[in-house]
Amino acid sequence: MSTITFVTAYARRERAHLADLLLSLGPDRPTLCTGWTTRDLAAHLVVRDRRPDASAGILLTPLRRYGERVRLAKAAQPYERLVGELRTPPWWSPVSNPLLDEVTNTVEFFVHHEDARRAQPSWEPRELGRGEQAALWKAVRMTGKLTLRRAGVSAEVRSEGFGSFVAGDHPSVVLSGPPGEIALFLTGRKEAARVTISGDEQRLRSARLGL
Repeated sequence: MSTITFVTAYARRERAHLADLLLSLGPDRPTLCTGWTTRDLAAHLVVRDRRPDASAGILLTPLRRYGERVRLAKAAQPYERLVGELRTPPWWSPVSNPLLDEVTNTVEFFVHHEDARRAQPSWEPRELGRGEQAALWKAVRMTGKLTLRRAGVSAEVRSEGFGSFVAGDHPSVVLSGPPGEIALFLTGRKEAARVTISGDEQRLRSARLGL
C-alpha cells in the first residue's frame, strides 16, 4: 500500500487541488480550453475517468460526436456532484486506477489545473517541488520528441537542472523553461506558458502542438 501511495502522489495531489479550485470558482468561469467553462472541464475529466467508451472519442474521430454527447450529458448534472466524481475516481478506471495513475494523470491534471488557474485574472506560476518537477520532466521527455516531430519542428528542449533532449535533425529553435511550463507549451497552452524561445520562434509558436 505504501508503494502505491508514493507512486500516485503527484497525480492525486493535482487532482485534489483542481477539485478544490473548481469548487471555489464555480461552474461558469473560463478556462484555457477554448470554449470550455469550468463545468465543461470537470465533465471532460469525469468522462475520461469513468466512460472509456466515450473518452475514446478524444483520439478516434468516428467516436468524437458520441463522446461529446456523453460529456454534455455529464455536464448537465449538479456541479457539486460533478466535482465530487472528479475528486474520487473509481478504482477500476482504465486511466486512474492506482497502478496507472501516475503515468496517465500527472501531466493531465497538472495541465488542467493550470487551465483553470491561468484563465483567471492575476494568476502567477506555482512553485512546484523538485519531485513533481522531475515527474513532469520525465513525462515531457517521453512524449515531447513525438509531439515536435509530428508538428514538423526540429527543436532542442532544455530545462535547467533536469536536462535536455532534441527532436529532429539540426534543430532551428531552443525551448527552455521549468518542466511544468514546457509541459504547458507542448500541450498547446503557448500563450500561458512562461518559457524562453531562441532561434526560429515563429516556427515553434505557429506549430500545432499537443502531447
